[in-house]
Amino acid sequence: MTSSNPLRNDELQAYWMPFTPNKAFKAKPRLLESAAGLYFTTDDGRQVIDGSSGLWCSALGHGHPKVTEAIREQAGKLDYSTAFGFGHRPAFELANVVADVMPGSLDHVFFTNSGSESVDTALKIAIAYHRLRGDASRTRLIGRFNGYHGVGFGGISVGGMVNNRKFFGSLLPGVDHMPFPYDPATMAFTNGQPETGAAYADELENLVKLHDASTIAAVIVEPVVGSAGVFVPPVGYLERLREITAKHGILLIFDEVITAFGRLGYASAAERFKVEPDIITTAKAINNGTVPMGAVIVQKRIYDTFMDETKGGVELFHGYTYSAHPLAVAAALATQKVFKEEGVYENVRTLEPHFGAAAHSLKASKHVTDIRNLGFMSAFTIAHRDGVPGARANDVFLKAFEMGLKVRLSGDHIAIAPPLVSDKAHIDRIFNLFAETLAAVD
Repeated sequence: MTSSNPLRNDELQAYWMPFTPNKAFKAKPRLLESAAGLYFTTDDGRQVIDGSSGLWCSALGHGHPKVTEAIREQAGKLDYSTAFGFGHRPAFELANVVADVMPGSLDHVFFTNSGSESVDTALKIAIAYHRLRGDASRTRLIGRFNGYHGVGFGGISVGGMVNNRKFFGSLLPGVDHMPFPYDPATMAFTNGQPETGAAYADELENLVKLHDASTIAAVIVEPVVGSAGVFVPPVGYLERLREITAKHGILLIFDEVITAFGRLGYASAAERFKVEPDIITTAKAINNGTVPMGAVIVQKRIYDTFMDETKGGVELFHGYTYSAHPLAVAAALATQKVFKEEGVYENVRTLEPHFGAAAHSLKASKHVTDIRNLGFMSAFTIAHRDGVPGARANDVFLKAFEMGLKVRLSGDHIAIAPPLVSDKAHIDRIFNLFAETLAAVD
C-alpha cells in the first residue's frame, strides 16, 4: 500500500544519515514502510526482496513471530535493567547459550550494543589482560589493510578502509597493519577459499621483527572480510595467523560481527575454519538485528586472569548503559532457539553449493570483474566507468532497488547475502533479479 502521507523534502533534512550520500538520498529517497519474511514493502507499495539480510543482521528474515513475541512479552515485564551492579536472569541464560555454541574455551561473554562496541571492548580487554599479567608494554595493535572493525576510534584505528580513517585525525598510536590477503590475478572468480595465498600471513612475522613481540597486544582480523567486499581467506591463512600469534604470546581476535551465528553455516567462522582465536566479537545476527546488541566472547584464561589478578572491586572498568538490555536479551534468546529448532545453520550448509553456483552463473555478465563467495556471503566487483571508482556500482545498487532487489553497496563491490532461511527459490529469484539489473546498467 502506498503511503498516504509521504515525507516532504524539508521533513527529511533533520536526520543526518549514516554512511549515506545525504544530498543525493534526500533528492530521491528510498523509504521502507514495513517488512515480513524476506520482503520489504516500500512507501510506494512495492515489494523488494532483501538480498542483504538488512545489514547482514536479519538472519531469520523479518518479523519472525517467535522473536517478535519475545520482545513484546519482555517489554511488558522488565523494560530496562542496568547491568552495573545488577542483573536479570535472562542475561545469564543468554551468556550460557552463546558460550555453549562457541568453540573450545571461548566461554565467557561480555554484552555490548553493536559491532563497533564489541571491537573496542575486545581491544581494551586485550591490552588490560597483558597489563594484569605483568606485560604492560604490550599495547600495540595489529589490523589489516581493507579491514573493517566498526566506527569507534579503536575500530577505525585497527581498520584499514581508507575513507573510514582519513577524516578523523591520528587515531590510536602504536597500530600497524598487515597486507590484504588477495591477488586478483590468481584469486578472481574463486568459488569458496582460494587455494593459494596462505603466505600472506607470514607478513605478521615481519611486523613482529619490526616492533618486537613484547610490544604487541593483539592481532584482529575478519575471518571473512565483509564490508570491504566479501574476501575469503586463502586455505591455511587463518591457521598460519593462529600459529604466529600463539608463538609470540599475541592475542588473536576474530571480528565475527558479520560471520557469527550462521552466515557461514556454523555458529562461528572459528568453528567452520577450525581455528580457535582468543577473543571473538559479534553483533548483528545474535538477535536477528531486532534490538541493538553485540557480544564479546573470550577464552576462559582471559576471564580468569581478570578475576585472579584483581584483588577486590571492579575487575574491568568498562561497560555500557544498555549492556544486556532486557529487550535485546529476550530477542537473542528467541533467535538462538529458532536457529536450533528450525535448522537454520544446516540450511545454509545444504544450500551453500546452490548459492555459490547461482552467484558464479553471472560470471559472464556485463561489468563483472570478480565474484567471491562462502556460505551465504557473496560479492561482485563492478568495473569502473570512465575511470571513476564506484560510479557504476552505485548505479547497479540503485537499479537493483528499482527492480525489486535490495543489495549492499561498498565502493566497487555489490554484496549479496540473503537471510539464512532462504530456500532455492529465494536464491534463484535474487540472482535472476541481479542478472537483469546488470544487464540494464550501462
